[in-house]
Amino acid sequence: MIKLTLVVACALIDADNRILLAQRPEGKALAGLWEFPGGKLEPGERPEPALIRELKEELGITVEEPCLAPLTFASHGYETFHLLMPLYICRKWQGTVAPREGQQLAWVRANKLRDYPMPPADIPLIAHLTDLLL
Repeated sequence: MIKLTLVVACALIDADNRILLAQRPEGKALAGLWEFPGGKLEPGERPEPALIRELKEELGITVEEPCLAPLTFASHGYETFHLLMPLYICRKWQGTVAPREGQQLAWVRANKLRDYPMPPADIPLIAHLTDLLL
């Protein structure tokens, strides 16, 4: 039986309709690829609080739960596990986005997202963001 891994991700969208991508740092699986910020849920954790926690840890920003709007999800089978990843949109947060875990960050227009190499699970999410923002 294959393990199901639940990960939550966020498309932070700034006032210029750009989306934040984070590059996975060296030493992590899929290092060098660009992804939407987020991370794994802890046991018993709901997706929204997990995402709020991850955004604080990774980017140093504070997000309120009502500011997270679910957009779509990814379901992707990797070799050793199956990933299920809800993607939320967030346009409002407190603080300044800054890399807290050694990752590179980029604010990217929706029509340029495909220029960034991404993990296989993230790629199908691009079309939803493009439809929303273009």
